[in-house]
Amino acid sequence: MDLLRSLGTTARHFAAPLLIAALTGGAAFAQSPATDAKRIVSVGGTVTEVLYALGQDPRIAAVDTTSVFPAATANKPNVGYIRQLSAEGVLSQKPDLIIAEAGAGPADALAILKASGVPFVTIPTPPQAEAVPDKIRAVGAAVGKAEEAETLARAVDGELAAVKARIAALTVPKKRVLFALSLANGRVMAAGADTSADAIIRLAGGVNAAASVSGYKPLSDEAVIAAAPEVVLVMNGGAMHMTAEQAFALPALQASPAGKAKAFIAMDGLYLLGLGPRTARAALDLAAQLYPDAVKP
Repeated sequence: MDLLRSLGTTARHFAAPLLIAALTGGAAFAQSPATDAKRIVSVGGTVTEVLYALGQDPRIAAVDTTSVFPAATANKPNVGYIRQLSAEGVLSQKPDLIIAEAGAGPADALAILKASGVPFVTIPTPPQAEAVPDKIRAVGAAVGKAEEAETLARAVDGELAAVKARIAALTVPKKRVLFALSLANGRVMAAGADTSADAIIRLAGGVNAAASVSGYKPLSDEAVIAAAPEVVLVMNGGAMHMTAEQAFALPALQASPAGKAKAFIAMDGLYLLGLGPRTARAALDLAAQLYPDAVKP
């Protein structure tokens, strides 16, 4: 509570319920003045997607560059990339609530936003498909739509359960999938364990070929060879988009089972990795490409 005492009267008024919520697991959301917010700045593609799914898009004043679904987000003012926010740019939208996915930044911009007197809610983004329903509930609680969020969360939970059951029934050998985020200095930046890419690969019935590392790590040629991927998976579009030609030009990938078969899958980044309301469908679409003879989208 020393933090509250260090803030001005206005900042304390808004910060107190949010700090209490953080200390009590979010129980103070229901009493937060932000639940009636009319100008929400949504930072993070999945948060924005959930707000639209809850029918709250009229309340969204601005979004960030990762908020690309649904297409209507293109009509909203943009405050920049989630990890390179400008506090001035966000506050220029005159928000009465800022909702940001965990990992937003930079830290100094967040510090200014949190001290501005505008309610600021951080939505946890654990890299597990099972966490999607709770993510939806957290967004709903922040905007005063807990009941609607519960309905959506239960529907998504049911979709995830159905996909898991369908994938569990497959009798085909599981394929080793290497998610390649980018190429840097001739090395593949791969997704290891504890990443959203790992979660979607496993949900789709694949084996993460880079599961021996944690997080996103550059792999040496020796590590790529040892991973022996049968499929290379990438995001399509965007600055970090990697083509099949670029991937299989690397000797280590060229010599891999994926390289020999030219097995390459590109999917929309938010759809594939967002771990939001469409996750079950994304996993099924990925599974259909991994196992085209056994799974139909």
